[in-house]
Amino acid sequence: MTNSDGTFNKAHWKKNVSLFLGGQAVTLIGSSLVGYAIMWYVTLETQSGVVLTLFTVATMLPMFFISPFGGVWADRFNRKHLINVADASIAAVTLVIALLFSLGIENLTLLFVCSIVRSFGQGVQMPAVSALIPQITPEDKLVRVNGINSSIQSLSTLGSPALAGLLLTISPIQLILFIDVTTAIIGISILFFFVKVPVKVKEEKIGEGNTNLGDIKAGLRYIKEYQFLKRYFVILAFFYILLTPAMLLSPLQVTRDFGADVWRLTAVEIAFSVGMLLGGLVIAAWGGFKNKTFTLIAGTVLFGMTTVGLGISWIFALYLACIALSGLCVPIVNTPAMVIFQTKVDNDYMGRVMSIMTMIASLMVPLGMVIFGPLGDIIPLDYIMIGTGMGTVILGVYVIFDRIMREAGESDNSQDNSKLE
Repeated sequence: MTNSDGTFNKAHWKKNVSLFLGGQAVTLIGSSLVGYAIMWYVTLETQSGVVLTLFTVATMLPMFFISPFGGVWADRFNRKHLINVADASIAAVTLVIALLFSLGIENLTLLFVCSIVRSFGQGVQMPAVSALIPQITPEDKLVRVNGINSSIQSLSTLGSPALAGLLLTISPIQLILFIDVTTAIIGISILFFFVKVPVKVKEEKIGEGNTNLGDIKAGLRYIKEYQFLKRYFVILAFFYILLTPAMLLSPLQVTRDFGADVWRLTAVEIAFSVGMLLGGLVIAAWGGFKNKTFTLIAGTVLFGMTTVGLGISWIFALYLACIALSGLCVPIVNTPAMVIFQTKVDNDYMGRVMSIMTMIASLMVPLGMVIFGPLGDIIPLDYIMIGTGMGTVILGVYVIFDRIMREAGESDNSQDNSKLE
């Protein structure tokens, strides 16, 4: 799949991309199962909001701290091997903890350690995955590939909430940990043996004579030079704060408004996953507007409207419909944003720029919880959903009038910063 000079043979890109996305999907199945299993296990064992908050922080903050280095490594080293090393490290720790639980050493501290290690691994893996996709995909196919990737991820996690709950009911948590180790081995094997990645010509030069901190500073200088990147990261930070209630407080809202039934919480998770699956298929088939920023705006405004809908839904069926629509909006927002980055950012800085995105998400979501979590005990969550939904709509409308953001979404065939080398 690569030519003798190391350049990419586009004739085989479909098979190559399919293998890569398929392997990542298998890995994601196990990761999603473990994520839900740990969260629900901790909830059932402690019934403590404080402990659950600590576990939430453990799944987010390590990712924030490691992401800058993960971005540097994604630009400096072989991204394929970096993804596998991260997956293998997570699987090794998960296996040890599964064995300890099997021996009767059941301690919440072990699951806490597991969450921290998994967060570190994801902070390394995510920038590398995002940077690798444009390296193996023709630029004019990026929208569809990212859309398909979103649908595959949604399909992989669609049954995870229900399956995790079922497995916890009939088996110990270590079984789910062993499943995750197995899926990781499959995903690692597919990537290592079957996915062919073109050699990055500048890959060795980037890390030569540089320190990690030096490369991080170089990445920050690169971002500082581009008005679009600075503007987008500020908008992204506000977006993540505003979406936090819909993403993390909806189970609490359902419990308060409609009843503390497990089937309702499961239905909410499934509805959101189905919406994301359909949204990925829509953006993959449609491709979005010619100007990718307009697609991003449409998804943002619609997401805000559906969040308002969560605050005014008086029957559970209507609430589920709003949840499904909000899930549908996620790929419509994420896909054009990702493609803009993948086509505008220099490939030698791709990992570092993607790591900043990961950092923003891993920091702003906990910050949103710090703001809206306690506030939800003072005022009804319905009001919070309405307020943050309206704020999201306003944010989307603001982008319409932002010239820099509009120009970033325009197709630019004269500059190809993500060449398939």
